[in-house]
Amino acid sequence: MSVHPTAIVDPTASLAASVEVGPYAIVGAHVSIGARTTVGANAIVQGPATFGEDNTIHPHAALGGPPQDLKYKGEPTELVVGNRNVFREFMTAHRGTMGGHKRTVIGDDNFFMAYSHVAHDCVVGNRTVFANGASLAGHCSVEDDVILGGYVVVRQFLTIGRHAYVGGFTPVNRNVLPFVWTSSERETKAWKVNAVGLSRKGFSPEAVAALQKAYRAMHRYRHDRAAMLAALDELAATSPEVRYMVDFVRAAKEGVHGA
Repeated sequence: MSVHPTAIVDPTASLAASVEVGPYAIVGAHVSIGARTTVGANAIVQGPATFGEDNTIHPHAALGGPPQDLKYKGEPTELVVGNRNVFREFMTAHRGTMGGHKRTVIGDDNFFMAYSHVAHDCVVGNRTVFANGASLAGHCSVEDDVILGGYVVVRQFLTIGRHAYVGGFTPVNRNVLPFVWTSSERETKAWKVNAVGLSRKGFSPEAVAALQKAYRAMHRYRHDRAAMLAALDELAATSPEVRYMVDFVRAAKEGVHGA
């Protein structure tokens, strides 16, 4: 273990032997940090919090702090982080609340750029990218392989479907469709299936074509929900990706952008 002489590590913290803690960093009480993780200069990690292996916490990041919730009264909630995540400068992630899951959860292989924010009781999946300033309000769910552009803001209790791409400066006040590029001009709406991004992630041309057909059907029947779902169900019979999209639309109580 390498801890800079100016760093402060609470006696109750548990650090793997290969952890590095930089100058003036603070690791607080009841924090567990896994192997080969680095905590940069002036970073603050508070607990209760658990970090897996190979995470990189850059200078001035602040992780595991208390939730920004007026109902929070100091209860022992937590932040749980997986492996191989990158937290860039001034990124913040807060613990859960008793009224939520009691924990905030971040999976594996995520990249959080500077000033991005994960609020209390959120669940972030794997391989996501939060560009600079992208922010989640409390109780949100971000599924696998999502990309949030710069300064995207997401309202409480919403879900961003897997492989979604949300363009920069988009205000998100409904659930966001999986596999689709969503962004705003004067209003926020889904624009097209993210064909290039899906191809780069290994989706077959047939899978992308099925999603494009499904999205055209959603647009065609956008004023007739029953007809839209019937058309999507027909396409879903031969496409697991479309089946997932249909299930997502049915489960989205707050509606979805573009449907």
